[in-house]
Amino acid sequence: MIDTPAAAAPYLNIESLWKAFGDFLALKDISLNIKEGEFVCFLGPSGCGKTTLLRAIAGLDLQTRGRVMQDGRDVSNLPPSERDFGIVFQSYALFPNLTIEKNIAFGLENTGRNKAEITARVAELLQLVGLPEQGRKYPAQLSGGQQQRIALARAIATNPGLLLLDEPLSALDAKVRVHLRHEIKELQRQLGVTTVMVTHDQEEALAMADRIVVMNQGVIEQVGSPTEIYREPANLFVADFIGEMNQISALAGPSGVVRIGESDMQARPHAFQPGAAIIAAIRPEDVIPHGKGARSPGAPDRIKSPENAFEVLVDEMEFLGSFWRCRLQNERFGGGELIADFSINAVRRLELAAGTQMMIELPRNRLMAFARSEYGA
Repeated sequence: MIDTPAAAAPYLNIESLWKAFGDFLALKDISLNIKEGEFVCFLGPSGCGKTTLLRAIAGLDLQTRGRVMQDGRDVSNLPPSERDFGIVFQSYALFPNLTIEKNIAFGLENTGRNKAEITARVAELLQLVGLPEQGRKYPAQLSGGQQQRIALARAIATNPGLLLLDEPLSALDAKVRVHLRHEIKELQRQLGVTTVMVTHDQEEALAMADRIVVMNQGVIEQVGSPTEIYREPANLFVADFIGEMNQISALAGPSGVVRIGESDMQARPHAFQPGAAIIAAIRPEDVIPHGKGARSPGAPDRIKSPENAFEVLVDEMEFLGSFWRCRLQNERFGGGELIADFSINAVRRLELAAGTQMMIELPRNRLMAFARSEYGA
């Protein structure tokens, strides 16, 4: 019999972590495993506990109880100086009175390297972050994006096993942010360093992370790949927080059926009791547009009538460059509206305009049912 190796232990293991500030519980029984070389984003609204969790990992705010294991070592009660990580803050935290070279060299000076080794390492890092000619300048002479690159170079100077990023891009303008998030991800892949980033920007997390940890009110709501988080939300909070999501008051039917208004519609399987008040949810891009005759009585038998199809009024249209966002009205929405994102080609083909009637389809595999809660309608 051939022995198979046991599954590799996680590089970072957080076990039953709690953090209290007086009577306020900022973290409630957090458990999470992060693999070596993984890029993980902590995502959630302000006050959800994501930065508190990052600071507990770093030892900047010790947990009230629970354990943090890094590379098989219990670091739960170690000070930051005895933990193996580099950190980049939102505010860059560069020393204004030191040159860029000296900022990067700061963490290297207590590692036993001689002056020549430090100089070579600083030059290597400046080259790595694309700023080889900026070493003699001071932070105030660089742009915000350049300063953030220098902060990143300083954080990885000692080759830490763990890189912590606390909303590193939030102080930058949108165009620089998009460019720099690509650069950070490429650098992380090149170095293979395990990385944890805190952000409240959903697009940032979806674009950069291998896995996303969605947090709310001190607990983890869902952990998964960007695709899983977006396409398979675990509950209404995740569905609503990540991207746009239509929420329609409905009643549960048998599994795979929801009742919206007076109509039973086919949906994804659910475990609700028939008659239970629920929220039916669908993303705007999943609404399928059809011509008005798509379900007409005279349609040929060979043309399959679309499922979950009904007529709506196009109330308002907003051009967003690559698509049109349409607000649709129908009495079954209980006085509300349905938001649908249609391609430019679909709008042109169907000759859609505000005030016109059209047929739409809610595909069963994208129509989800969630429990009603404080998160939504």
